[in-house]
Amino acid sequence: MTNQNIFKLIRTIELFTNRAIIRWNKSFPSPVGISSILVLEQLQQNGPQKQSTLANQLGYTPGAMTNIANNLIKENYATREYSVNDRRVIFLVITAKGQQIVQDAQLQGQELRKELFEVLTEEEITQFLSIHEKLLVTLTKHRSDING
Repeated sequence: MTNQNIFKLIRTIELFTNRAIIRWNKSFPSPVGISSILVLEQLQQNGPQKQSTLANQLGYTPGAMTNIANNLIKENYATREYSVNDRRVIFLVITAKGQQIVQDAQLQGQELRKELFEVLTEEEITQFLSIHEKLLVTLTKHRSDING
């Protein structure tokens, strides 16, 4: 593959992703954005987390993570709780309202993906899946090389 084709592929993926996020944001009736939903999903999947841990997992700066956390708390999607073992450690914890918004966001995301991908044939879906699985393996391997 030539550098020009790689650049075109990367640019197309970026445009697709950006437009899909914009479309999701416009279709989702809640005032919470995709970054907040990603934080809430991490909390839902992994339980209470320190903000620094969430920032590292999601690639956010500490300042951005603080803003996201403050907004989640303001909207009652999350709370801050002190560690019982060390009161200096503060965890971000998802609330029932936060769990509901994650579920709503996931349902909206499924609808959007269904709409976006229904233009593909079964063969194209199989190829698309195969390509993305291959790329994911490469990314996962690269990530484990970086982390240890």
